Amino acid sequence: MTPDHLPAAAGDAEAMVRRLHAEGVELVALTFVDNAGTTRVKTVPLRRLATAAMHGIGASPCFETFCFDDVMVRGRHLGGPDGDLRLVPDLSRLVRLAAQPGWAWAPADKFTQDGPRFVACQRAFAARQVAAAAERGLHLRMAFETEWALGRVAAGGDFVPAFDGPGYGLIRLEQVADYARALVGALAAQGLVVEQFHPEYALAQLELSVAPNDPVGAADDVILVRHTIRRLAAEHGWRASLAPCIEPGGAGSGAHLHVSVRDEAGSLLAGGDGPLGMRPPGEAFLAGVLRELPALIAVGAGNPASFLRLEPSRWAGVWQAWGHEAREAALRFVTGTTGTRDEAANAEVKCFDATANPYLVVGAVIAAGLAGVAEELRLPEPMADDPALLPAGERDAAGIRRLPDSPGAAAEALAKSTVLAEAMGPELHDALVTVRRAEGERFAGTAPAELVALTRWRW
Repeated sequence: MTPDHLPAAAGDAEAMVRRLHAEGVELVALTFVDNAGTTRVKTVPLRRLATAAMHGIGASPCFETFCFDDVMVRGRHLGGPDGDLRLVPDLSRLVRLAAQPGWAWAPADKFTQDGPRFVACQRAFAARQVAAAAERGLHLRMAFETEWALGRVAAGGDFVPAFDGPGYGLIRLEQVADYARALVGALAAQGLVVEQFHPEYALAQLELSVAPNDPVGAADDVILVRHTIRRLAAEHGWRASLAPCIEPGGAGSGAHLHVSVRDEAGSLLAGGDGPLGMRPPGEAFLAGVLRELPALIAVGAGNPASFLRLEPSRWAGVWQAWGHEAREAALRFVTGTTGTRDEAANAEVKCFDATANPYLVVGAVIAAGLAGVAEELRLPEPMADDPALLPAGERDAAGIRRLPDSPGAAAEALAKSTVLAEAMGPELHDALVTVRRAEGERFAGTAPAELVALTRWRW
């Protein structure tokens, strides 16, 4: 991680430049993610990397209030054409891109021109929440699952699937086996450990899981995973879409977040006498996440297209509930198999997708969990089966609520969340609410097919 002020010196950047030059690198991509979930980029020639590490490179703060379609809006604190920031690469994460010859990549942090961190830097927000957890003696590991659709673009703009066959079927894998092998190899060359790859259920859908990392590292990882997926799809004559919905009425693609929490004694999600073996702080952490789920939807799945995916009975996690291996609950608890639980026990937040800024996602989930720990919250009874099949009265009696079903409702839940407002600070919180409200209002009457067409290739 970069410091709280611009570095006074480039450190080992010159040595890194020499090494990368010997490996054939000529250019470096520096990325940041805006509040609409779009990964933005500035690039520098390799010879300028040391200067960028010392002084940063310019980027307008207007991106803080860009919507997913690049329409600019204004919030109470941010937005408009004035001002400038400095993007400083985190050299500890710099890597040569295996699927983009001649290039390297690093995530960037945002600083002001006077030196301090930019108050609304999303990556810094995530790092602050990691530090806040560490102050309580808590250490988190996270990982995003990545789902995407692979296809071609027809002459009229329609999506043509790259493969077909039964969900999870071997016949699907046979049609993309060379792509899969190249993808797993490229990710390994970039230092990422792939734990699973398989063809999924939805139209031309694939899924890949990587090993957990610290929360900021997990967000960095998923940016690199998505880039590599898209690049290698292009190499094979296809396009990859990480959008939440490819076909209206069908199952969509998510970006589920797996979370584990530990202290010096071990896992907080195993070895205790609480629900399914949780220790009290672990239960309280998950209860905090559960409580904030309506607001977390705006953070992790607040795009208008997200709500085409967030439908009951599709394993999308639309219910504010938790359960053991409960795939219809927004919060699925995974104990792991006997003998592995101290390491394997984790919670999966199922309602998120790739339209989210992953740094905001990990930071907001930590903030919600820490509030639960501070208040010593407890979990309600776990749910089982599909709540959509229950009469509404039974769901209500069980405390199972539907999460926000529109961008506007999610944005209002975020606006009212004192937990996330305090954690993010007024500038970042307001900018995110502003973007989500603007997107929701502008596309409120858009037909599903048109919304899919507008968003299919944005992520």
